[in-house]
Amino acid sequence: MPETHFPFTVEAADAASAARLGRLSTPHGEIRTPVFMPVGTLATVKGILPEQLEELGAQIILSNTYHLYLRPGSELIEEAGGLHRFMNWDHPILTDSGGFQLFSLADTLKIDDEGVSFASILDGSKHRWTPEDNMRVQNQLGADIIMQLDQCTPYPCERAVVQTAVERSAAWARRCRQAQRNPRQALFAIVQGGVFGDLRLESIERLLEVDAESPFEGFGIGGYSVGEPHELMFETLGSVANALPHGRPRYLMGVGNPSTLLAAIAVGVDMFDCVLPTRTARMGTAFTSEGKLNLRNARFARDLTPLDPACTCPTCTGYTRAYLRHLVLSKEILSSVLLSIHNLHFLLDLMARARQAIREGTYAAFLQAWQSSPAAQDF
Repeated sequence: MPETHFPFTVEAADAASAARLGRLSTPHGEIRTPVFMPVGTLATVKGILPEQLEELGAQIILSNTYHLYLRPGSELIEEAGGLHRFMNWDHPILTDSGGFQLFSLADTLKIDDEGVSFASILDGSKHRWTPEDNMRVQNQLGADIIMQLDQCTPYPCERAVVQTAVERSAAWARRCRQAQRNPRQALFAIVQGGVFGDLRLESIERLLEVDAESPFEGFGIGGYSVGEPHELMFETLGSVANALPHGRPRYLMGVGNPSTLLAAIAVGVDMFDCVLPTRTARMGTAFTSEGKLNLRNARFARDLTPLDPACTCPTCTGYTRAYLRHLVLSKEILSSVLLSIHNLHFLLDLMARARQAIREGTYAAFLQAWQSSPAAQDF
């Protein structure tokens, strides 16, 4: 593989699983993997200051090309100096291409081999994206890691539709690779194939043909966590991860359940993102060492203990369950902020402990201990 501006090094591997410890370099800093990326769809992780994200240990955040293209517009963000300056975050950023958002709006979408036509969710205005257009928009946003435009399929989905998506996504990967030449941005290709193991491997074969001509800096694994049981996902995920190049990061898109994260690490996945911790927080639910706690529950009304006695985050060291329940029931903004801080800390700390276990060669035991814990029974 030619020299890259985004070197990725596998520094350690677990002997009893496929878990691996990695280091990915970017223009805005190093990323230690396995890593969970908090989602800041609109250039903000809802309710959380960038300084707080740093304190929580966030290494990289994700923003969404589709939403930022519609508002405030990629041209404005480029004029502001790119996403890093626009949102005051001087660490790595990844932008999703917006493909998932487009294909989840099937009633307004028209797709052909050249690109996609879609209507804005804001005002109904009509737009057209080719893979080249999508690269231009992501270039304007200026993230460190950008994703190819792909066709994501739902679950369940007919095999013929998934086959077409595999072929189209590979063709678009080639066009994205040809259009994206900014050396300060890493381009990840995306594996599709639904729950069909052979189509997953075919997708990888097609992407590797492009990769042989002009290498991608990493690979996303898309089209999972779209409604299928996670047990079904794991029937193919391991073989997919194993078929991807060893020396490039592997990113499982849209997964944030703690148990699923740890199991995916065990089969060789390096990167994850999901809105789950912050969305769940806004619903009044916390991730804890006891499992998920719904703070609306009456049993917390007079509970003056910390949210999670095993946690050291600012929420747990400063506030009680009774107070948090009061905020939730009163629909105070602070409830979403404090619970988001805690839930993000929970996942980021879990990833830190996973990295330490891989470093020590004890990841399989670490995973087994989690799966036997009270928390795991609730996730």
